[in-house]
Amino acid sequence: MGDVFDDMATRFVSVDHDTPLLLPPNLRDWVPDDHLVHFVLDAVAALDLSQVKVNQRGTGSQQYPPVMMLALLIYSYATGNFSSRRIEQSTYDSVPVRVLTADTHPDHDTLCTFRRENQALLTESFVKVLQLAQELKVLQVGQITVAVDGTRVLANASRHSAVSYERAGQMIEQLKLEVKQLLAKAEQADSTPLQEGLTIPGEIARRQERKAALEKARAEIEARAHARYAAQWAEHQKKLANWTSKGKHGRRPKPPVDKPKGTDQYNFTDPESRIMKVGNHEHFEQSYNAQAAVEVQSYLIVGQRVSPSPNDKQELVPTLAAIPAPVGTAEAVLIDAGFFSEKAVRAVEQNAAGQPSGTTVYAGIKCKSHHWSVTDLEQKTEPIAPPVNASATEFMEYRLETRAGKQKYKLRQQTVEPVFGIIKSILGFDRFLLRGLAKVKLEWTLVCLAFNLKRLHRLGGLNLAVAA
Repeated sequence: MGDVFDDMATRFVSVDHDTPLLLPPNLRDWVPDDHLVHFVLDAVAALDLSQVKVNQRGTGSQQYPPVMMLALLIYSYATGNFSSRRIEQSTYDSVPVRVLTADTHPDHDTLCTFRRENQALLTESFVKVLQLAQELKVLQVGQITVAVDGTRVLANASRHSAVSYERAGQMIEQLKLEVKQLLAKAEQADSTPLQEGLTIPGEIARRQERKAALEKARAEIEARAHARYAAQWAEHQKKLANWTSKGKHGRRPKPPVDKPKGTDQYNFTDPESRIMKVGNHEHFEQSYNAQAAVEVQSYLIVGQRVSPSPNDKQELVPTLAAIPAPVGTAEAVLIDAGFFSEKAVRAVEQNAAGQPSGTTVYAGIKCKSHHWSVTDLEQKTEPIAPPVNASATEFMEYRLETRAGKQKYKLRQQTVEPVFGIIKSILGFDRFLLRGLAKVKLEWTLVCLAFNLKRLHRLGGLNLAVAA
């Protein structure tokens, strides 16, 4: 092979691993000018970090600058690096990260502590980045159109670590029986000894500890059932009054039950997570419901939160409320059928006095095929508005059959769903690393913050000096 190359007079780039190199004196020159790391550094430098938690006493080891720590977390999440240990390793392995940290190397404990203790900073930074987008003329100021949706993100817990209410009760009874058997065995002088390394007191203690954990699980499931009953009771009373006012026609509304279902679950690893349908509803996993409101022109996430609810029926109002005031109000809200309910739509479209709020909801409550038939292609006249006494469902169906409604609703599928697709498939964030609802909310805020900054950079590497 060497002779062939010699005959062809092939020219190769000289690759020398031994001669010392003189790197550019400015660390920023180590990566291209349009690299994401420059944008993140400049953007974070422009943020107000008054919410950051630092050791004001000046005791202990020197602290890493908050600007650098925040930029490191944002850049790492924006490039699909979520583990604190992997982020620590990247400060040695990645040239852009070495540029960002100025060749310093915060360890994983420091990174975890900074992330865990700065929820307020991350929340404030999320808002500031949206304001930056407004100053850069990327995000519309005032009334906006948002597409709202939720995606199931796996919890840092296995569904095999969960127990149902019914199964927990069965296991408690089994453990009680085994404790009695062990106590009886201890009283028998000629009983068969246990296997080597096992003792009767130790086995009794282990079963009592397990029984206490199961009893705690059942108590938590019962508390959730009581809370669910309280939330459903007021709505049941309204349905009952409406049924009575209509002459008690139809089936009487079924009252909520003040007891847990046998299938209600409790997870020992992350008790605040829930069993949810994932993977196009093909199977169940321990998960959280990550919500996002996406502005349809910029594709920026303008509102975000996390819920333990397995479905979206109660999520529309709180998710819209998560849009910060500086962003403005939503003129149009695009949702799928999972969010739709008469109560939720009324709460969004009317204020406390019952007057129009200025926000219109567009909910696709009819299942339609993605394939257009010949009939669908034909030009149609505008539909006739339903009568005043029509149901909320009829009004919503009419709204989406109008020409304007159809055009509006087309924007939902092409905005919020691609955003979730990028977060899960491109960034690779499909599982929370932290546990507990409070920490999971923190991590989702960081994910959305990182996505928005990366999105701003992708819109053309905008010069932050314009907004100064």
